[in-house]
Amino acid sequence: MKPIVQYKEIHKSFGDTHVLKGINLDINPTEKLAIIGPSGSGKTTIIRLLMTLEEPSDGDIIVDGTNLWKIEAGGKEKKANEKHLSKVRNDIGMVFQHFNLFPHKTILENCVVPLVNVRKMNKKEAAELAENMLERVGLGDKYDSYPSQLSGGQKQRVAMARALVMKPKIMLFDEVTSALDPELVGEVLEVIRDLAEHEDMAMVLVTHEMDFALEIADRVLFLDEGVIAEEGTADEVINKSDNPRLQDFLKRFRGETVTGQ
Repeated sequence: MKPIVQYKEIHKSFGDTHVLKGINLDINPTEKLAIIGPSGSGKTTIIRLLMTLEEPSDGDIIVDGTNLWKIEAGGKEKKANEKHLSKVRNDIGMVFQHFNLFPHKTILENCVVPLVNVRKMNKKEAAELAENMLERVGLGDKYDSYPSQLSGGQKQRVAMARALVMKPKIMLFDEVTSALDPELVGEVLEVIRDLAEHEDMAMVLVTHEMDFALEIADRVLFLDEGVIAEEGTADEVINKSDNPRLQDFLKRFRGETVTGQ
């Protein structure tokens, strides 16, 4: 199976801080990949590079056979322009920790905007698609509500619907439950669980929900100090690894119940 995403010797530095140190990673088209690791290990940076929110310091990212950050012009390789980045990024959806919704628009309008502005869809067709997706995430009765009228869990489900209406080939989730009150976490995880079960797209979850990763991930990466320190099936990494750094990291999660069940 040809990977949908390839990271090739990716380095990323912020000033003097070397955050990613030669990451090599292939993600398959239908794979559900969880990335775990301590704060500052580079987890979020990996997916922000793919979403073009950060630029790699060195290395290549290939998306569905196309170099994301570089183009060829006149027989020479040069930095990709915004038109190229936007075209490749169209196949990628991302859900953030803090929702990033338009506060002055209804939740239906929040989902319609990218369809009209990016996909150039007419408003009626866009609204129908957005309504169906909001229904799917359990918000069919909230079309006319504004973000300020919703709980954190509901806002996060709107953010998911907004990303999903674009029909991405790859969905990125950046610690999507970390900003939620504990009692709201389950409803968000339930939507992700449904997507993992019924959608063929690749999914990459940066998460601290170990039991959830164990449940839905085909593969888990443990990132530590900018390198992939451990990878394998969820069971191999979370339950069976004897990597001392990973064991130290997992200790804080021992004894927790499965969130959202």
